[in-house]
Amino acid sequence: MPLTGLLCKKPPYGGLTAIDLNTRKVLWDRPFGSARKNGPFGIPSMLPVDIGTPNNGGGVVTASGLFFIAAATDDILRAVDIRTGKEVWQEKLPADGQATPMIYEANGLQIVVINAGGHDFMETPIRDYFIAYALPAASN
Repeated sequence: MPLTGLLCKKPPYGGLTAIDLNTRKVLWDRPFGSARKNGPFGIPSMLPVDIGTPNNGGGVVTASGLFFIAAATDDILRAVDIRTGKEVWQEKLPADGQATPMIYEANGLQIVVINAGGHDFMETPIRDYFIAYALPAASN
């Protein structure tokens, strides 16, 4: 890593890719993670540009086709449509979410839970949050 603290290659540094397992064809491929908390000399740029940051953690898919993931270094939990790769929702977390979210059902509601705890190796601040989001009920 040079003196600037940035990686020695051009972006994207991390991404999401959907592959059709029957045909083995790439359905979509996009950078994952914004430049909000990254910048030269460790100074966050606060730019909402999807440069694709290093990632650590997985994602989960709902029955309706939403992929929830918060593995980037920008402390954002995102929902991505698995058919198109387009981000359909995001929420800023109180700490980085380098952890795999969990989905469960309670009393007819679908719940997404994430541990926003940061990660020492990813050089994101260590915190101690568990956050749950109730997904809207499906409309008929």
